[in-house]
Amino acid sequence: MLSLRSLLPASLLTIMIAFSPHVRADEEKLGVVATFSIIGDFATIVGGDRINLKTLVGPDSDAHVYEPRPADAIALARADVVLVNGLSLEGFLDRLIEASETTAEITVLTEGADILMDPNGGHYHYINGRSVFHATPTDPHAWQSVANAKVFIGNIARAFCSADAEGCPKYEANAATYHDKLSALDMDIRNAIADLPEDRRVAVVAHNAFRYFERDYGVTFLAPQGVSTESEASAADVASLIREIRERRARAVFSENITDARLVEQIASEAGLALAGPLYTDALSPADGPAPGYLELMRHNLNTLTDALNAD
Repeated sequence: MLSLRSLLPASLLTIMIAFSPHVRADEEKLGVVATFSIIGDFATIVGGDRINLKTLVGPDSDAHVYEPRPADAIALARADVVLVNGLSLEGFLDRLIEASETTAEITVLTEGADILMDPNGGHYHYINGRSVFHATPTDPHAWQSVANAKVFIGNIARAFCSADAEGCPKYEANAATYHDKLSALDMDIRNAIADLPEDRRVAVVAHNAFRYFERDYGVTFLAPQGVSTESEASAADVASLIREIRERRARAVFSENITDARLVEQIASEAGLALAGPLYTDALSPADGPAPGYLELMRHNLNTLTDALNAD
């Protein structure tokens, strides 16, 4: 896919930004850009009707491999607040910020979260057709821990309060209400996993996106790919995984909404296991799907996991 820079010369991009219609239809509202759909949902929960939101990577789409467009640069240039995950999840972000020349506050939502290390010591991003290694030792999928989702919400509320002091009481109230819903969600997950026999707590997924869920709730996930979907599983990786599936007595293989299911279909077939899913990992579903928001995403994943792992 063409890069942002190759789509438009810098001078033309600057002209487009200068003369494009304002992102915000109502000048009283806070202009917010979220990098992907889960963060967009969090922003909507906290901001309510006081924000105008632009989400760059939409439902069922993969932030690991996203290529930005000129419209994304225009959105950043017009924004008051930009909400990002960080931890090198959004490989496109630095060049998009540079191209947009935005003066918006860039809020990294994983700051203050309990972060896991990437077991492989880093991962690859494809930039302008080239494979570029990011040596970050962190796993970016922090939202798969409900405790970390609370940190995200707190960071968003603080960012909105900083940019819009008048709206701060509403942002803080919205965050507090949602915090209570997250606490209830966390308890429901813990109770459901506690009811799952310990010998039925090993699952197989397409990429290593569930290590936070594994740490917090005690379900083990095996995967042929690392923390980024840009890594590719070799035949040796798949063969090794099949052996581990048998040794660990995994109960089911799950597809994911952002990845092609062919690899996990092959793994399920070779391991003699049922293919279940999809699980929602790095993106929400469309509005008419089973996971249009974070709460629905986590509950859908929980129900899908426990149903498949409990099946005979």
